[in-house]
Amino acid sequence: MDKFTCIHVFGRIVELGSFIAVARERKLSAMMISKYIAQLERELGVSLLNRTTRQISLTEAGERFYRQSKSIMEDLSGLEEQTRELGHTVKGTLRIVAPIDFGSTQLVPIVAAYQAIYPDVKVSLVLDNGMVNLAAGNFDCAIRVTDIPEASLVARKITETPLCLFASPDYLRRQGRPQTIDDLKQHQCLHYLNTPHGDYWVFNQGKRVRKIRLEWRFGCNNSRALGEAATLGLGVVQAPELFLRHLIESGAVEEILPAMRPDSIPIYATYLQRKFIPSKLSTFVNFLVEYFQSTPQRAG
Repeated sequence: MDKFTCIHVFGRIVELGSFIAVARERKLSAMMISKYIAQLERELGVSLLNRTTRQISLTEAGERFYRQSKSIMEDLSGLEEQTRELGHTVKGTLRIVAPIDFGSTQLVPIVAAYQAIYPDVKVSLVLDNGMVNLAAGNFDCAIRVTDIPEASLVARKITETPLCLFASPDYLRRQGRPQTIDDLKQHQCLHYLNTPHGDYWVFNQGKRVRKIRLEWRFGCNNSRALGEAATLGLGVVQAPELFLRHLIESGAVEEILPAMRPDSIPIYATYLQRKFIPSKLSTFVNFLVEYFQSTPQRAG
């Protein structure tokens, strides 16, 4: 068996946490994956993994070998990319993971514009609201809508978006337009379920931040779906302006209490720290930044 394949399989077992996950990824049997590890351990003369029926953990030798082999494999991958790029053509498969809201409202047209310039780059886009592990998922880039990106990743801010209150004109005609934060307690509220603030909504009132707990009648983990609920007159929604811009521009919803907006939410392109950044990744991240900077209304 090829030694480099054995080392790569070992690294993916550490990152994915199971033989079965790696077998699935490589479209091989779990028995074949076990043979790769057995071969590697035979050649090294040490056990790399502690195996039980429930979990896999690294031995002391396995930890050392993983750290050093990971660095070597990254160097080899970088060398391979650099050699390919001698022809000055940006190519390869770019694997991106992004939140559903940002991906569905913003990222698809950006990818289309990027591929018009770099037609040899194939883009694999996964939409997921979870904090997906880039190494385990084998992703090149993750879009994070957060105040604080993970310290272990390289993070480049691409834009930001204000968090605003919206309701449909019909709802405001029927229920009245809130004039103060406390007026919201008399209104039907549409709640984003994945907020770090729980059942509280956050506002800037003068120089202080104010949180109020509101009773909500409809909750969802997708801002765009909440925006659609607002257009149907179900209530008031607090959501990132960037994700509902299509509804604002069409007049389907109106912003209320704009003076009470909380601080804008940054949006980052993040990726693993590495010695060599593939051109497919660097060109895409640069394109994201330039895309939002080029036209003011695209940014928050």
